[in-house]
Amino acid sequence: MRRTVKKALLATGLAVGLAGPAGAQSVAVAVAAAPTSVDPHFHTLSPNNALAANMFEALIEMDDKTRPVAALALSWKLIDDTIWEFKLRPGVKFHNGEAFTAEDVAYSIARPAKVPNSPASFAIYTKASQEVQVVDATTVRIRTAGLYPLLPIDLSQVKILPRSLGTAATEDFNNGKNAIGTGPFRLGAYRPGDRAELVRNDAYWGRKPHWQTVAYRFIPNDGARVAALLAGDVALIEAVPTTEVARLRKDPKLSVVETSSNRIVFLWFDRSRTGATPFVKGPNGEELDKNPFHDLRVRQALSMAINRPAIVERVMENAAIASGQYLPPGSYSYVPGLNPPGFDPQKAKALLAEAGYPNGLRITLHGPNDRYVNDAKIIQAVAQMWSRIGVQTQVEAITWPNYVARASKLEFSTFLFAWGTSSGEASNPLRALNATWNPQKGFGTANRGRFSDPAVDVLLEKALATGDDKAREQILMEATRVSMAQLPFIPLHIQKNIWAMRAGMAYAARADEETHVQDLRPTK
Repeated sequence: MRRTVKKALLATGLAVGLAGPAGAQSVAVAVAAAPTSVDPHFHTLSPNNALAANMFEALIEMDDKTRPVAALALSWKLIDDTIWEFKLRPGVKFHNGEAFTAEDVAYSIARPAKVPNSPASFAIYTKASQEVQVVDATTVRIRTAGLYPLLPIDLSQVKILPRSLGTAATEDFNNGKNAIGTGPFRLGAYRPGDRAELVRNDAYWGRKPHWQTVAYRFIPNDGARVAALLAGDVALIEAVPTTEVARLRKDPKLSVVETSSNRIVFLWFDRSRTGATPFVKGPNGEELDKNPFHDLRVRQALSMAINRPAIVERVMENAAIASGQYLPPGSYSYVPGLNPPGFDPQKAKALLAEAGYPNGLRITLHGPNDRYVNDAKIIQAVAQMWSRIGVQTQVEAITWPNYVARASKLEFSTFLFAWGTSSGEASNPLRALNATWNPQKGFGTANRGRFSDPAVDVLLEKALATGDDKAREQILMEATRVSMAQLPFIPLHIQKNIWAMRAGMAYAARADEETHVQDLRPTK
């Protein structure tokens, strides 16, 4: 069956990308980054999560504005301070025909902590679940150590798999053996670095996708992605390059949709080393005996040497919002008035001198060249700005698969990254990015700079145990203030998410930037 589907998809060739007549049910879409695995519990990475969302489901899902909605759970409530009860959707089947039950929920919550070699573990979202009690086939109760109001939001990030998978090796998701979910599509084939081929799940419990077959292509190069759309090879592309937005809007054969994202783009500092850090030397290339990034004055100098409005206007072409914190304005736990520092190269030079570097430094700034909107251009712009304050900066832009692997091994000293806040509130980035790295606790799982501040940890723990939404928001806001005052990283801007598609199609732009092909439909 899998071979038959694959041949059918390949045989349709370019035709799958066209809007075509109303009866056409094959489509090709192009996304901007390849996932590292089909396993939905392997790596908390946006490309992985986006692909997974087409095949797998959680108890609770997030809508296009990052609001929780019922999915495999119909309802959820606190029974007491430590027990959450979830009522499950009856009649749901997995792709292999097995019935979805509470036993599958228990299995799926236990599995992330057991997935070996995860670069950024989903255990961050399951650590609070101390015990999963199967009450009956459609009722599950989850005990937490104390009051934990964010459990439903956490579990929105954990896809449900059938318990029959057992030990479920990650590599067997890529070959299709274990790629079994309840979602609107099932996996036909997966070619790493090229595409996933999806087939409609005609037994899906929800609204059926329009498309019978989907070529979900990975095209990281901006120009190639746009060219594929213009040639009719694909019907929809995400991450439209900012240089092309105006032109595509004027094309009567296309339509463009956009929304503000929940993704902050930032620059990490290495805080894992107290001695010399790689890729950082003295102004004449001499070795340093200590890591300059442990000095707040150095971090502040590098931050205020960046002209964020110029990056937003000239590099991002206004498809971004300069930011000094994790979330966009209007989000729950956004801190009014917590803005990025003003551009002040003279003060930056003075701070460097005060920190003991009057003649500056030599730095190599790393970043991907095919992952985030204008990523290579951003680090080039920052390098020029840093060089103007005496920090001679060389840029090394690397393809994403190699880059993320090296960054996860803490090989870099200053490097570009971004984080999409899937929960829509600040505990998510605080816990993943800024909490002290603690795999046993599930904290700091994506803390590639190894920043650590006990005051931030205390506030985060307090927020996670506060049931009142308004009180919790105030604690998260304070944790954000404390964290950002220490500059664990340099926040740059919040991206805007932009899709372009063939005329005659409709797609709701998502704040989480994921491309859900089930939501792409012809308008007539």
